[in-house]
Amino acid sequence: MPRDRWGEFFDQFSDGNRGRHISVEIISSELGDEELIKNVPLMAMVYDPPEKGDDLLIEVGRDEVTYAHTINSPTEVLTAQNSNGVMMAVSVIDEAGTKTLIKLQAT
Repeated sequence: MPRDRWGEFFDQFSDGNRGRHISVEIISSELGDEELIKNVPLMAMVYDPPEKGDDLLIEVGRDEVTYAHTINSPTEVLTAQNSNGVMMAVSVIDEAGTKTLIKLQAT
């Protein structure tokens, strides 16, 4: 997905998936795999372009943000959908090559 569409994509993604339970896992060749959060409701995913900080913020919680994870300098965003076109995962790779996998529970 082209970088110039990330802001709009994550705005629409947040609106369409708010409250849906997600898991966030870090996959790093240097550090190994680490699950940061599991089965928590998504509040929002917000992308700030390079001129505004160049990061992607993942916020979770039901009524207020209970946890936030920032991906600095993302370079690639990939999505996975099931056969019905429902978003199941978003993969974000940062400039260090670390992959953050956001898995969405089936609705």
